[in-house]
Amino acid sequence: MNEHIEARAAHNAEIRTRAEAQMANISVDAAFIDRLVETFYARIRDHETLGPVFENRLAGRWPEHMDKMKSFWLAIAFKTGAYGGKPVQAHVGLHGMSAELFPQWLALFSQTLEDIAPNRQARDWFMATAERIARSLTLSLFYNPAFDDPAPKR
Repeated sequence: MNEHIEARAAHNAEIRTRAEAQMANISVDAAFIDRLVETFYARIRDHETLGPVFENRLAGRWPEHMDKMKSFWLAIAFKTGAYGGKPVQAHVGLHGMSAELFPQWLALFSQTLEDIAPNRQARDWFMATAERIARSLTLSLFYNPAFDDPAPKR
């Protein structure tokens, strides 16, 4: 049992080491993630469509949300395993939430990266990651397999 735990710990440490090297290679550090989250959510708050949806959910709780998003992106980028939130559950039943908001969210995220990412590689890495997250949330929140039923319609 201890061998298994030690092997798993070594494997996780190797994953974190590779992630740290990858992020260093594209000039990403905790300060960049802090700036990314702060800049992006300032733009979210000012966005005519996204702003009200976020404000309905986060009024009075923005500092906690910002800390959570910084922790989330640090965990994703550096493979720390430190983020323990439940993104799908956090978005279920959110007043005003629709699948149509995700392309707007991605466009705003993309513009933020264009403006502040240290280089094209960092921009591409974060954008690809955001696209996977948006696709996963969209499928989890709005996909209904009944709409894709391959059985012939009668």
